Formats: sequence, C-alpha cells, structure tokens
Amino acid sequence: MRSGILTVFRKELLEVGRDRKTLIFMIVLPLLLIPLIIQITTDFVADAEQEAASATLDYAIFGQERLPGLAETFASTPGFEAVPLDDPAQIPQAVADGRIDLALVVEPLAQAGGQHVVQLHYNNAPLTSKVKPRTNEVLTRLGSDVRRERLEALGLGDPALQLGVAEPVVMVERGTAPMREVLGERIGGMLPYMFIIFCFLGAMYPAIDLAAGEKERGTLETLLLVPIPRHQVVLGKFLVVFTAGVVSAVLTLVGLGGWLALKGDELGGDIGAVMQSIGATDLVLIATMLVPTAAIFAALLLCISIYAKSFKEAQSYIAPLNMLVILPAFLAMLPGVELNWKTASIPIANISLAIKELIKGTMDYSVLVAILGSSTLLAAILLWISTLWFRREDVLFRQ
Repeated sequence: MRSGILTVFRKELLEVGRDRKTLIFMIVLPLLLIPLIIQITTDFVADAEQEAASATLDYAIFGQERLPGLAETFASTPGFEAVPLDDPAQIPQAVADGRIDLALVVEPLAQAGGQHVVQLHYNNAPLTSKVKPRTNEVLTRLGSDVRRERLEALGLGDPALQLGVAEPVVMVERGTAPMREVLGERIGGMLPYMFIIFCFLGAMYPAIDLAAGEKERGTLETLLLVPIPRHQVVLGKFLVVFTAGVVSAVLTLVGLGGWLALKGDELGGDIGAVMQSIGATDLVLIATMLVPTAAIFAALLLCISIYAKSFKEAQSYIAPLNMLVILPAFLAMLPGVELNWKTASIPIANISLAIKELIKGTMDYSVLVAILGSSTLLAAILLWISTLWFRREDVLFRQ
C-alpha cells in the first residue's frame, strides 16, 4: 500500500516541479512577497506619519476678536500659516480645494467669563491626518494661559492651587496588558490572513493540474490502468497538493523570519519590540497551525478538481471558493472577535484567530489542541469524499 502511494507521490511531484506557474505561486511569491509587503507598508506608514507631522498647515480664523490671543498663538507656532478667507460659508469648499487645511470659528460667549467654544473645520477622512492633534495642542496651550489669567484674577496665584481648581480629579491610565498583546491585537490579524491566502494559492494550481489537468491532457486513463488501488492514487495526489500548501506556508514564515532578522533592529519603538519578541518557538507553533490548514485546502481543492472536466472548469469552480477562504481568514482583523470555544469551531477562522493569539502571546493551548483536532477531522472527511469521487466513473469521465 505504502509503495503505491509513494510511487504516485513521486511521479506527481516531479510533474508539479516542472510547472513554472506552480513554482511561482508555491515558492517565489510566499518567500518574497511577505517581506516586500511588510517593508513597503512600514516605510509608507513611517513616511506618511512624518510628512503629516511636519507639514505646514494653512488655516483661517473667524471670530478671533472673541478669544484674545488666539490669532497670536497660532501665528507664533511653527508649522501653521494664516490664509485669508472672506466668509465662513467658504470653509467646506476651501478645505476641499486644498486652499486651507483647517478653519477655526470662535462662537460668541454665552456669558462673561464663560467657556470659549472653538469649532475646528477640517478634512477628517485621512487616517494619517495630524490636523486635529496639532491644532488641539495649540488650543490646549492657549487654554492653559486663559485659565491661569482667570484664576490669578480670582486670587489663586499658586500653580498647585490653580491645577487643583481647574482639574480637581485626574485619571491616570495604567494598562496591565503587555505591549506585545496590545499591538498584537491591532496588527496580529493581518499576518494569519496572508499566511492562509498563500497556503491556499500554493495548493491551488497543483490540485487543478493533478486531476482536471490530467483529464484535459488525456493522461488520467493511463494512470488508472496502473495496478494501484484508486484510493492510493488519491492519497498520493493529496500528499503532493498538501506538500505544496505546506511549502508555501513555511516559505511565508521563512520570508517573515528573514525580514525580522535583517530589518527587525531598524524598527523603533513599541512595534520594533513586539516584532522582535516573536521568537523561533512562536514561528514553529504558527507553522504547526498551518499544517491542518494545508490539509483542508488540499483535500477540498482536489475534490473540486476531480469533479471538474477541464482545467478551466476547475478554475471557475474554485474562483468563488476564494471568498469562502478570505472571509473566515478576515475575521481575525475585525475588532471584538476573539478566540473562544465558539469561534474555534469555525473552519479557517479558528486557524486565523489562533495565529493571532500566538502573535499576541495569549494562546490558550487547550483550544489550540481542539482546533488542530477539528481541522484534521475536517481534512479527513474531505479526503474521504475525494476518494469516493475518484472511484466513480461517471464523475471521472462525465461529459
């Protein structure tokens, strides 16, 4: 039995190794694309943050006479430049046209000595916009000066008393979660998404070629004449597709690990510390989670490929399957979705969430064992269906 499976495995593996498209999806893209995506993303975010923080903001002020010192404070602050604007009604169009970055409108005081309300008008769509925090910093400084003047007029000259009156209760935040868990919650969902997608892509072309492709080339009949039981033929083909998926997943991890080894020291701050805290053990556990994922994809893709009459038909069947892979993998990036016994029962999503927990360093290993077991069982069921279909002549040679 074992020799028949190995014979088919070796034969199909050699054929897969000759296909350039398969090698690109299985080896080149996983190994190079992940580091490239991470490098481009980190560079882009860093450049966008730096540009937004250092850019000169053009502004217009209306009602400045209602808040003495407002115009002077902005005029003396580096990075702000006043632009004349005739009417507050022009603000939305001026912001949209790029003539100004922000406009400040001071509302009339409700009563003498009351609170000054300053409206900030700006484009709040860009995620990297620094208009609000930079403007708030200037207004906070001005507000402190106004508060100090008012308290001194009331006879409170001591800065400590001023602070006690102005802010009698202050909350000091002390988060208990380690920084790895905090940032892992925010960025940890993207990595399993990419791992799973590349695992699927790596297994897809070999699966199509080893069943539907052989039907199209007319070589399947020759293979069926070989004195090897059909379930062994299916197992041999499954092992090739499974190997392709595992290789793609492992090379994705190798690409990530290589990038961390070469570029990890260049990442500053908390992100750099988190990326460097992902050690070899974590990468091995992540690779372990991808093994049953590759088995599920291999069995499912082979099942579809056996049913399809041609390479093109198999591709048309697998195209909508992409969404069934992407959506569960995407769950790990949604806020509030956590790994528990309920989400652990959702195929693909459980793998994605488990990898996210490994990145965060908060993995519950009892759930990990359950996920590995359920995923292996699902792969076995799909492989059994593939074997049943491969034994049916009406499926193999349907018109």
